[in-house]
Amino acid sequence: MDRGFRFLCQAETTRLVLFLGITVAIILMVQYSELPSSKFVSSVTSKITSFSMDTSSINSKVEGNNMPFNGSNSNTTHALEETPISPQVPLFNNDRDSITAPAPQKAKGLDSIVNFTPGDDDYPMGSIHGKQINLTSQEAVSPQPMMPLPNRTPLDSETDSTSPVLSVTSTAISVKSDKTSSVPKDGNSGSLQGSSNLKVNNGKPVTAKNSKKRPSKIVSISEMNLLLQRNHASSPLLKPARSSADLEILHAKSEILNVSNIVNDSRLYSPLYRNVSMFRRSYELMEKMLKVYIYQDGDRPIFHEPLLDGIYASEGWFMKLMEANKQFVTGEPGKAHLFYIPFSSRFLQQTLYVRNSHRRSNLIEYMKNYVDMIAGKYPFWNRTSGADHFVVACHDWAPAETRGRMLSCIRALCNADIDVGFQIGKDVSLPETYIRSSENPVKNIGGDPPSQRPFLAFFAGGLHGYVRPILLKHWENKEPDMKISGPLPHVRGNANYIQFMKSSKFCICARGHEVNSPRVVEAIFHECIPVIISDNFIPPFFEILNWDSFAVFVTEEEIPNLRNILMSISEERYLEMHKRVKKVQEHFLWHAEPVKYDLFHMLLHSIWFNRLFQISHT
Repeated sequence: MDRGFRFLCQAETTRLVLFLGITVAIILMVQYSELPSSKFVSSVTSKITSFSMDTSSINSKVEGNNMPFNGSNSNTTHALEETPISPQVPLFNNDRDSITAPAPQKAKGLDSIVNFTPGDDDYPMGSIHGKQINLTSQEAVSPQPMMPLPNRTPLDSETDSTSPVLSVTSTAISVKSDKTSSVPKDGNSGSLQGSSNLKVNNGKPVTAKNSKKRPSKIVSISEMNLLLQRNHASSPLLKPARSSADLEILHAKSEILNVSNIVNDSRLYSPLYRNVSMFRRSYELMEKMLKVYIYQDGDRPIFHEPLLDGIYASEGWFMKLMEANKQFVTGEPGKAHLFYIPFSSRFLQQTLYVRNSHRRSNLIEYMKNYVDMIAGKYPFWNRTSGADHFVVACHDWAPAETRGRMLSCIRALCNADIDVGFQIGKDVSLPETYIRSSENPVKNIGGDPPSQRPFLAFFAGGLHGYVRPILLKHWENKEPDMKISGPLPHVRGNANYIQFMKSSKFCICARGHEVNSPRVVEAIFHECIPVIISDNFIPPFFEILNWDSFAVFVTEEEIPNLRNILMSISEERYLEMHKRVKKVQEHFLWHAEPVKYDLFHMLLHSIWFNRLFQISHT
């Protein structure tokens, strides 16, 4: 019996092993047939690691594939792309409301990794409407820097209106970061939902501070100024004139460079500008000769449909006013000095981003395909490789969406970050204006006089990124005249927030997940001195305005010393800065009918001005 029993056990074991082997084989075959490219392991691994990896963003090098990134290198078309989305994840949800309705605010950083839910309780967003578009989706990554700031110079040295114009050419600084994040990001609003602590998937706490990493290379404002000067003096990227339009631009450039200094100008307050004489002459020539051709191609809502309220409204207001303009727009491309690609980076994100996919390569691919289409359909792009084309985009993903061939364009971006490829002197820093009323974009502008501002400094907002938690750690409830806090209770029209800005001397503009913040323009609206805490951020209209004359720049390391820095500013200097903020305000206002020197004209001028210095005689 012992031998028979052993035989039976051996037989049963054989059958059991055989049965398990067949079962496993069937399961593998089923999985093999359902997953893309027969990569079962990689598909499973990508799902697991999409929530656990220490992400990287648009970097000088993309980790994992070691692809080089340099703002001036157009060969990096696919540097942001990763693995394709699995077909098991829908590429586009036919129930449009399920994609767009729940996005009342910026979504970025950690919460966009978790669920792409509304994040910034400071800035509610509007909804979108329009045509559905379906594209194959791929994964992409994007960058993240942090906040330092420029050297402050005394006011007497800032008022030199005859200083030479700073460099205006397409030279980029390539900055390599030790650790970055591939988290989908979205400006200053978005992910931590007012908390510095989140639990992601596995229940482990993730702090706001760790959601972004500080860049390894920080460029101060003074260094940016020197870079601009050096690039303007000589650039290896200057394009020789080819067309009659280019020759006209060369003539305008010569007049601007040789303009005589203006002694007095009743409209322009010279301390606000790098060189007021050059600015005025350049502006006059723009009004006299500039012609812009607008491509009519592209489906709505991504093209030709402006968004007029919320924190991304700048791109929509420019689109609306540009397409309705009769002075600058021409239907004859042969006469055009510039070519406008009227797309909305916000609608691109709302229309094509697949919720919970944590991928945006389909957005990048969509814009790449559009440029390929216009380059094949028209001769204008290929004539200059896109150097005389421009885009205006405010969403924080715009630097990624305008990579590849579009790097040769003039890109007006709210996310004006050197660390993600912004090219000083070619690209334009677009003011991020939070429009609460599209019917009256200048509603509630103004603030209390200096003598009626009891608070030294004010900041309130969600703890997005890693800088704001540091700010609150050092200054929340520390001094009675330092009103530093998280989100304020919501009231109609955000009245509490606005009133604090109107009654504070200095308004802290601390970066969130990205370098840009609508607080910079809001501070100017309410005549509060902007205190910018954001490393590698190029402030709006950098090629024209002398920001050191009316703003304060503070580095991250200086946050513990913030009060001393502000207290060291004399009353005399503060009053002069306050005067300058009031005078520069006109350059940051949208009007239903554009007026001289307003935001529409200033933005168009900066694009025109940067184009001038891309062309040489030979």
